[in-house]
Amino acid sequence: MITTFGTPQPLHALCLAPHPDDAEIGAGGTLAQLARLGRPVGILELSRGEQGTLGTPEIRALECVRAGEILGLSWRGQLGLPDGDLGDTPEAAHALAAVLRLVRPQLLFVPHYADRHPDHVGSYQLAKRALHLAALAKAEVPGSSHRAARVLLYQGNAPIQPNVLVDIEQDLITWEAAIRAHASQFSGRAVSETVTPEVIERRKARLMYWGTFAGRRFCEAFESESPLLLAPQSL
Repeated sequence: MITTFGTPQPLHALCLAPHPDDAEIGAGGTLAQLARLGRPVGILELSRGEQGTLGTPEIRALECVRAGEILGLSWRGQLGLPDGDLGDTPEAAHALAAVLRLVRPQLLFVPHYADRHPDHVGSYQLAKRALHLAALAKAEVPGSSHRAARVLLYQGNAPIQPNVLVDIEQDLITWEAAIRAHASQFSGRAVSETVTPEVIERRKARLMYWGTFAGRRFCEAFESESPLLLAPQSL
């Protein structure tokens, strides 16, 4: 793992991204909001996106730095796993578990398991094993054991049944600017395996759709696989 932005530190929230730009697209508004509220927030890319048609790993790394500045991230890292072959392997799980022990997030955002991209599905499966390893005191992983208090799955390229909505209207401009910082992916001709400028409008429409269920204009949607405990005053 290498640090691409900021300094490794205990984080309130960490978002796992199979490729550069996935975190911004799926959870960028929520990440921006948490950072604006003073919470230390980070993103960990699992791969460099080296098999993508547009851009290069070097260009995409620079774009990640710019997007991190826009979001107000405290830290961003790169695990360097092979693009196109992300999945639950012992080596990858131990590497990810070591990062989880290093930055110790209380809230972890993970790609949803319902997705057309095999790397997104593989990232979900990898995260499940790494979370387990990070919490085991006797696991052969550097650092002391750590268990994230909450895990939320963010939407990728397929429909989901969310049970958590976050109002991001106040951070919508930041969300869009962070996505556009990945300029190599949002310009030029459209290709099937990458995103194009119109995806921002499509995603914005999705945010508006989820917002209707909460009486808000724009909401990011997540799924919690475990029941969420609410304080009586929040009911």
